[in-house]
Amino acid sequence: MHKIISLTGMEILDSRGRPTVKAICRLESGITAAASVPSGASTGASEALELRDGDPSRYRGRGCLQAAEVINTTLHTALSGRVFDTQAELDLMLIGLDGTQNKAHLGANTLLAVSIAFARACAYEQGLPLYSIFDSLLPGIEAQYMPRPMINLFSGGRHAGGQVAIQDVLVMPVSTIEMPDLLAMTAEVYACAAELTQERYGMRLLRADEGGLAPPFTRVENMFELAVAAIERAGLKPGADVVLALDIAATQFYADGRYNLDERRLSAHDFIALLAAWRRAYPIVSIEDGLAEDDWEHWPSLMQALGGDTVVIGDDLLCTNPSRIRQAAETDSANGLLLKVNQIGTLTEAAESCMLANRARWKVTVSARSGETEDDWLADLAVGWAADFIKIGSITQSERLAKYNRMMEIEGETGTRMAAWAT
Repeated sequence: MHKIISLTGMEILDSRGRPTVKAICRLESGITAAASVPSGASTGASEALELRDGDPSRYRGRGCLQAAEVINTTLHTALSGRVFDTQAELDLMLIGLDGTQNKAHLGANTLLAVSIAFARACAYEQGLPLYSIFDSLLPGIEAQYMPRPMINLFSGGRHAGGQVAIQDVLVMPVSTIEMPDLLAMTAEVYACAAELTQERYGMRLLRADEGGLAPPFTRVENMFELAVAAIERAGLKPGADVVLALDIAATQFYADGRYNLDERRLSAHDFIALLAAWRRAYPIVSIEDGLAEDDWEHWPSLMQALGGDTVVIGDDLLCTNPSRIRQAAETDSANGLLLKVNQIGTLTEAAESCMLANRARWKVTVSARSGETEDDWLADLAVGWAADFIKIGSITQSERLAKYNRMMEIEGETGTRMAAWAT
């Protein structure tokens, strides 16, 4: 049993210098724990809503003073003095206090900060690592392997000012099963990519929201070509040592039934054919949001074209929302879930989404957001929920490195390694 004595909220800044929320939970035992939550730039229409102040004179309306005050007043009053046996009991009460489907009343950012702070306090109280608390939310799931990171190399779309349409090209080293080796390989590929960016574009190192490089590419294919060149310059073999993952974020360039890519206006059929051509030409193993979030009609065709040897991930399509995951599973529209806890609002709801993906035999990628904090709970979540992959961002910014470093700590504590890559 865990008795909450107090809840405190405060506004802090994320990695983009925009406000977000931190919650501090104090238990009767004297244990105190805090958690801060991220915020996305590329958000799906079906995501749970954040509570923002809306005052244009302060942070252009993005302030989170109201969210902090909700924790200090509404949630503190409702939860302090109460005893919770499980995380689910707390989360269900949070959901009930909000009373809306999309967290429009109290805000997903507010609820999630409290949900994770409570989980961390319970872990401290029991002397357990946080991943063990997360693991308890998914009975029957046992982490046999560490999740393999997908790491940002090049960025476009809303993460980099839209100089090119698609959002991210990520590298995934696959010829190692140990985190230190994987990060060392990635660091060399990144350094080589920075050198090539200078040589080919005469451009100093500029980074996007999640740390990816952002050269002024003129065509999407330039991103893939430069990624392959960087892998080769690093002395590694594309497809054998390092593979690519794409975040297309297609909703951003979809309008009037067409996909507007560079100078091309493509039908869904033609765009799927282009994605398949990229898959054949480059060592791509995963494609996220390959079609627009509401283009449900064509997602099954995307799966037919790519799903046999590619992870077809839904992010904006699914929004970590159980009802949308069920629809995608029933229509064979995806075989991978991008799990972002703040898209749904509480740990318990996100765990349900993860469980549905597992039942459908999908791959699960636990993901950070473009606006992150130095909090490292995401690494514990990915391990505790036995995710196949983790998507944190690049390896050049502290809010990303905090999570990579935590993954190395967990690997050292548990002796667990990544699964050998099956080619």
